[in-house]
Amino acid sequence: MAEDPGGSVLVLTNRLDPTADLVVDHLNRRGVPVFRCDTAEFPTELTLSATLASGWAGSLDDGVRRLDLAAVRSVYFRRPEEFRMPDGVSEAGRRFAAAQSRAGFLGVVGAIPSLWINHPARDLEANRKPLQLAVARRLGLRPPRTLVTNDGAAAREFADDVAGPVITKSLGAAVHTVVVDPAEFDDSIALCAHLFQEWVAKRHEVRLTVVGDRFFAVEIHAGSEAAKVDWRADYSSLTYKPTAVPEGVHRRVSAFMAHFGLVFGAFDFIVTPAGDWRFLEVNPNGQWSWIEHTTGVPISRAIADLLEKGDTV
Repeated sequence: MAEDPGGSVLVLTNRLDPTADLVVDHLNRRGVPVFRCDTAEFPTELTLSATLASGWAGSLDDGVRRLDLAAVRSVYFRRPEEFRMPDGVSEAGRRFAAAQSRAGFLGVVGAIPSLWINHPARDLEANRKPLQLAVARRLGLRPPRTLVTNDGAAAREFADDVAGPVITKSLGAAVHTVVVDPAEFDDSIALCAHLFQEWVAKRHEVRLTVVGDRFFAVEIHAGSEAAKVDWRADYSSLTYKPTAVPEGVHRRVSAFMAHFGLVFGAFDFIVTPAGDWRFLEVNPNGQWSWIEHTTGVPISRAIADLLEKGDTV
């Protein structure tokens, strides 16, 4: 067993985060000290004081508890909210103060040289869908043929080349995937970047949750037409089944995680009628608690294990 590194686990998330609660509960039952706070509490309820020495030395203080920044064993960056400014500050002042708070707070806390799940800089880079698709393709994870464009003519040419169904999905916002009719492409395509992909026939989909070197793969079987296009559109129709990850997919996903410096990732795959796994996307801070509740796969325990070990990983 690895030596206990001591120190607290810093959990950065909003106050009403039942997913983080599952992890914190494991840590509490193990006697691992936890300092939980939200960036929205800074600067009105949370005080930061840090001095540059060999690294940043100082503390976070919420008026009840104090966290020694030099004694943080690990950080769980879950779902913190935007910095909240004091009442009575002008709009220009709020923008300036928020920018200062973001740069100062995340700059200091982000410099903590401990295990992060995940560091926000790594999350930000891996969240860029065109980049993750390019890395997945280079590693042999076989994402669908994809076009990113604001050119209607290019979109129509892509659809002609696919010669089959085409879908579009959001590059950023949480919007459901839809099948599109190229005959309806119009000038609105020019208003922003759009992502188009070939439709890949599927036997089912897989949500693969990776925590360190542990892989939790669950088949997702759609029970409605809407869910067959995007399973998020009809959770009530879904059925689940834990499954094994093919060795080649396991190896390539591990390389993908290493490329982006991720410790956690929620991957979505299509499994074709022939049994081939095709990469769709990864959310480096994706939801997972509903998978654990439904199937019993111990994701929260795996996250707690890493956070408890900290730098001994």
